Amino acid sequence: MIETQSAHGVFTISLNRPEALNSFTPQMLQSLSDALLTAEQDKEVKVVVIQGAGRAFSAGVDLKVLQGIEPSMGKIGDVFDTIANSITRQIRHLRVPVIAKVHGACFTGALEIALSCDFILADKATKFGDTHAKWGLRPTWGMGQNLARAAGVRRARQLSYTAAVFSGDQAKQWGLANEVADGPEALSELCHSIAQQICEASPGAVNAYKDLYLLAEQQLPLDEALETENAKDFPQITDTQERLGGFGK
Repeated sequence: MIETQSAHGVFTISLNRPEALNSFTPQMLQSLSDALLTAEQDKEVKVVVIQGAGRAFSAGVDLKVLQGIEPSMGKIGDVFDTIANSITRQIRHLRVPVIAKVHGACFTGALEIALSCDFILADKATKFGDTHAKWGLRPTWGMGQNLARAAGVRRARQLSYTAAVFSGDQAKQWGLANEVADGPEALSELCHSIAQQICEASPGAVNAYKDLYLLAEQQLPLDEALETENAKDFPQITDTQERLGGFGK
């Protein structure tokens, strides 16, 4: 249900249940977590790309798994939540950037995982949506925080209250997607280009930025944030002299 490939610093994780639009099962999420751990431990990896096989990124949770479960106060319980929250935490704190390469469909739980990535690249034809309210559920994988931070709280309210479906172009317009491409092939080319640019940067400096942007998300008062940022040390940056020595050559 999860396939991985590593080449030239790019570790690609493919959600691989195309017959079910890559909808999540608990076992699939555990395999995704295992793949992220592999990427974390492989020092040759400089960027991770999460994508979907077939016609979609992911339709979200496989609702068939929920049959027979008795929800409580809008929560489906631990059948998914523990492993899903572990994954979103892994993504946020992974030492390298994680790109969500999204096409086809990206709904609810899949959108929560995509929003946990450093950024989203999408196909213009992608269909996004937060359908928790449609099914009488409340988010438990971070939608309430991450969607509001990406799109602004007023836009997020509208999207969640109405369970509206929106396009890749709208996702970019509203701040959820960084870039959109015209079709899957163009999306692959776009993702490859950006991933290679990341690979060419200093791994230690990129890792430092991961940490500093997590600090930014704490929304500290500016003076405190600046003081905290400047006090941080990043011993993992070891290639400065080498890179500066090549300047202008």
